[in-house]
Amino acid sequence: MNRTDTATASRSAPNGAEAVLSVRDLTVSFRGPDRTVHAVDGVSYDLAPGEVLAVVGESGCGKSVTSMAVMGLLPPTAHVGGSIRLDGRELVGAPERELRSLRGRRLSMIFQEPMTSLNPVLTIGRQITEVLSRHQGLRRREARERAVELLDLVGIPAPRTRVDEYPHQLSGGMRQRVMIAIAVACDPAVLIADEPTTALDVTVQAGILDVLRSLRDRLGTAIVLITHDLGVVADTADRVLVMYAGRPVEQAPVDELFGAPRHPYTGGLLGAVLRPGSRTAGGRARLNEIPGLVPDLSEQPQGCGFAPRCARASADCLTVRPASRELSTTHRVACHHPVTAAAEGPANPRRPHHPDTSEGAAR
Repeated sequence: MNRTDTATASRSAPNGAEAVLSVRDLTVSFRGPDRTVHAVDGVSYDLAPGEVLAVVGESGCGKSVTSMAVMGLLPPTAHVGGSIRLDGRELVGAPERELRSLRGRRLSMIFQEPMTSLNPVLTIGRQITEVLSRHQGLRRREARERAVELLDLVGIPAPRTRVDEYPHQLSGGMRQRVMIAIAVACDPAVLIADEPTTALDVTVQAGILDVLRSLRDRLGTAIVLITHDLGVVADTADRVLVMYAGRPVEQAPVDELFGAPRHPYTGGLLGAVLRPGSRTAGGRARLNEIPGLVPDLSEQPQGCGFAPRCARASADCLTVRPASRELSTTHRVACHHPVTAAAEGPANPRRPHHPDTSEGAAR
C-alpha cells in the first residue's frame, strides 16, 4: 500500500475539527496453519484533538485488536489492510523504525493489566525516564525531575519517594496511574486506553477517570477508550463506536446513542445496565440477556453477524451484509432493520419477541 505524507489533506472529525487520527476500512486477519481469523472487518472513524471516542462491545468483538493495529503492535501473523493516518501520515505499511519513533511520542497506549506491562525489576522512575530519554533526549537529572512531575500529575502521593519504588510496592490503582504517567510522558496527540479501570474498585476507578479527563483538558489529547463499562462511557466519552464480531455496527454521539440506540445490539448492551427499580428474582436484581454467543471469527457470516441473536432479523439479514449508512450527519448504523428513533429507549428494554429492541448482554 502506498504511504502518504503529512502534506495529504486530512479528514475532519464529526465535530468539524481537523482529525488527528483517521482510520478507514481497517481490516485485520490472523493466518493460522488450518484457518484464518478475521478479527476486524471494515472499521472507520475520525478522532479530533481533545475528543474521547469509546469503543464498546462484548469480548471477542475486535476492540483491542483494532487499537493494537493502530499502534502497530500486532504479531507477524497478522495481515492489516485499509488506512490508518496519524497527523496525515500513513501508518499501515510504515517501517518499524518510523513506528517506534511515533509510539510514546505522538501515539501512546495504556494497556489492560499494569502488573504485567510494567517491568518488575526496574524502578518506577527508571521506566518513566526511559521514555523521556529516548523521545526527548533529557539527561538523567532532568528526566528524573520530569518523572516526579508526572507522578504528581497523575495523583500519586509522595512522588519523590514513589519514583524509586518497584511495581510490586504499589497498589493496583497506583500501578495504573504509573502506566498513565508513562503513556503521557511526551504529551502524545492520541492516547489509547484499553480497559484502564478493569479490576479496580469504584473509588480508584473514579480517580483514574478524573486523571484521563484532566489530561484531555490540559493537553488536548485525543483518547480512544476501550471498555465494557457503559457507565464509564456515559461519564467520559464524546462519541461511541459499537463493534460486533469484528465489524462496526453503530457510531454516534454518546447522548444520542444512549437516548435512542438504533442497532438492536446496541439496545441489548444498554439493556444489560443495572438500574434502580430493575426486576428482581429472589430479592436479587436481574439483568437482561442477549441469547447466544459472538460467532467464530474464522467463519464470518455472509449476512449480518448479529442476525442469529436478533429478534428483528429477516431472511435478508442472513444472506446480505448490511452496509453502514447515515441516519444523520453524526449517527451511522449497519442494520437492515434499525430501531426507529421513536421506539422505546433502553431504560425499559423489551423482551426478544417484541420488535423494538433486543435484550441486553449480561457480560
